[in-house]
Amino acid sequence: MTGTHSQPPTKAQLLELVAALGTAQWQDFAAAAARHGLTSVQAKLLAQLKGPVPMRGLATLLVCDASNVTGIVDRLEARGLVRREPDPADRRVKNVVATEEGHETIRRVRAEMQATHSALDALDEEERTVLYGLLERLRPGMERRA
Repeated sequence: MTGTHSQPPTKAQLLELVAALGTAQWQDFAAAAARHGLTSVQAKLLAQLKGPVPMRGLATLLVCDASNVTGIVDRLEARGLVRREPDPADRRVKNVVATEEGHETIRRVRAEMQATHSALDALDEEERTVLYGLLERLRPGMERRA
């Protein structure tokens, strides 16, 4: 293993590095979103829409109040990036769905994350594969809600 540590990194050092990388990636995402006239939260909501998601589900995913989600969805809907539609199983529930333009916009935001792409370019194919595998192993424990 390469690196400057003679000792294996502590959990605290690993967490600090993961947090720093996450913060840098989020700043890059927010900057790319801003170039498309989106707030970071609007872009995050758009990124969550791989299929229909109930309004309440978006509030949970974004860790915010349902009333905040309504305003965010209103602004995205006004721009033609999302639409509301009734849930087929329960017509009282409104699902939010990304439009084609919404999917294309979030794809462009991700493609324009230059700092993140440049950082990943430092890794060769094998290193990216190893990193992906390690991160996938961490994901279930990190995504569990308390």
